[in-house]
Amino acid sequence: MTRTAIVTGAARGIGAATARRLAADGHAVAVLDLDDAACADTVTAIVDAGGQAIAVGADVADAASVERAVARVADELGAPTILVNNAGILRDNLLFKMTEDDWDAVLGVHLRGAFLMSRAVQEHQVAAGWGRIVNLSSTSALGNRGQANYAAAKAGMQGFTKTLAIELGRFGVTANAIAPGFIVTDMTRATAARVGVPFDDFIAHAAAEIPVQRAGQPEDIAAAASFFCSDEAGFVSGQVLYVAGGPRA
Repeated sequence: MTRTAIVTGAARGIGAATARRLAADGHAVAVLDLDDAACADTVTAIVDAGGQAIAVGADVADAASVERAVARVADELGAPTILVNNAGILRDNLLFKMTEDDWDAVLGVHLRGAFLMSRAVQEHQVAAGWGRIVNLSSTSALGNRGQANYAAAKAGMQGFTKTLAIELGRFGVTANAIAPGFIVTDMTRATAARVGVPFDDFIAHAAAEIPVQRAGQPEDIAAAASFFCSDEAGFVSGQVLYVAGGPRA
């Protein structure tokens, strides 16, 4: 059955891979990111493969922007009943050097963004009597040096997910979280640059510490999201799946 999905932070990386996978699963996909022009490659890839997608520019941390974006998706693609809250940013620093702006920016995009998007989309899900919410957490939720803000946000995503599952389950809506480990993306490339390590060396070092001996790819996360968004996953809710190449929690 064709449904309408919104994937935030879908211009590149995990979000783009997830948008492509959901389109391949037969859904119409709203590719949402801060700048709609940045979504062009993802939309083109979906359309060229025979899927249906639109680019939507929105600031997930701004309530009015979120409301406009969700209303536009409903008008152009149909009521959204699948939501993947993937949008995120990094502002890494050790605690004593972390600014209030570093903290607020990360918590704003990750947690406030997921809250605002979920609040806006749940209305359509409840009306349909069916819905899927997938929130992106991280292995950093277990703690990670230099990421007090990011770790707090990603741990918060897990509590948020479990609460959504409790509140929305009676309406046919499930909520689950994916906690990726080391994934090869522009974000991890930026981390390598921050610590002054060549990206290839950064990947090799990470892979050596992972039981399956390789770094993750965005498609690994997209596959997990595809399952959580399926009809078959209707009895799975409030769960956190670590997709990290080994046990991490």
